[in-house]
Amino acid sequence: MTDGLQVAVFGLGSMGFGMAESLVRAGYTTYGYDPVAEQCDRFITVGGTSGTIEQVASDLSAVVVVVLNAAQTESVLFGDDVNPGVVPRLSPGAVVLACATVSPDFAKAMSARCAEYQVHYLDSPISGGAVKAREGALSVMASGSADAFNAARPIYDATAEKVFVLGDEAGPGSAMKAVNQMLAGVHIAAMAEALTFGLTQGVEAETFVEVITQCAGNSWMLENRAPHIVAGDYTPHSAVDIWLKDLGIVLNTAEDAGFEAPITTAALHQFKTASDGGLGREDDAAVAKVYANQVGVKLPGVD
Repeated sequence: MTDGLQVAVFGLGSMGFGMAESLVRAGYTTYGYDPVAEQCDRFITVGGTSGTIEQVASDLSAVVVVVLNAAQTESVLFGDDVNPGVVPRLSPGAVVLACATVSPDFAKAMSARCAEYQVHYLDSPISGGAVKAREGALSVMASGSADAFNAARPIYDATAEKVFVLGDEAGPGSAMKAVNQMLAGVHIAAMAEALTFGLTQGVEAETFVEVITQCAGNSWMLENRAPHIVAGDYTPHSAVDIWLKDLGIVLNTAEDAGFEAPITTAALHQFKTASDGGLGREDDAAVAKVYANQVGVKLPGVD
């Protein structure tokens, strides 16, 4: 039974679309919103429901925000003088699940603003990639009140395999996501460095993947991203420019804590170099091209 649950998903990119599909499969009335009209139309073809936010907001039980950054999150929730955003239109007791990578302080501020409208807020960053999103098997690093978790439970049941409850207020969820992104970004850059180093030593990219994925040097990011390099396919599942934002948040948070993060700083430099070289919209595995260009080695499928 779905108990008439109605949900709106803002952001129908690779992660948001998969989450929205999972909610449809669970039997929930699900509305999808995205600046790209084709994504909204595509969502209707897989079972999404049409309706403007002005028409449906007061009937929504939950809003899932899967946009790029803090600015887009705030815009969806509270809009501007012309468009007030979704939160003022929600009924008391509705819950917002904010899934973007943002700073802990931003999450706390959004939670406080939502509370002014008697709307629950969950600091709810996600991990797992597009495949896990489509499967309804994401990992969620969440924090918020018990009432917020209770309101969000059907959403998590449909979209997540693991929900880590990290605190009873906003902030700890985003703090944990910063830790995760620190590692994930560093691991992608380290994978690219190691793979291209191997090329200079006569180790083919295919052999690198075959061997290292079975050895202690493996990581989830290596196992997931290195095959993109082997295939010469840089279609963006997660783009280079995402890491300028995410590692920027990590380093800003670290600076506020008086914490030096030299390895993260080095990884961010490599992503910035890739972006400055015109690779910002390519898959984040394209950071390997920075290393390859430095030493003149040829990556598979790259002219």
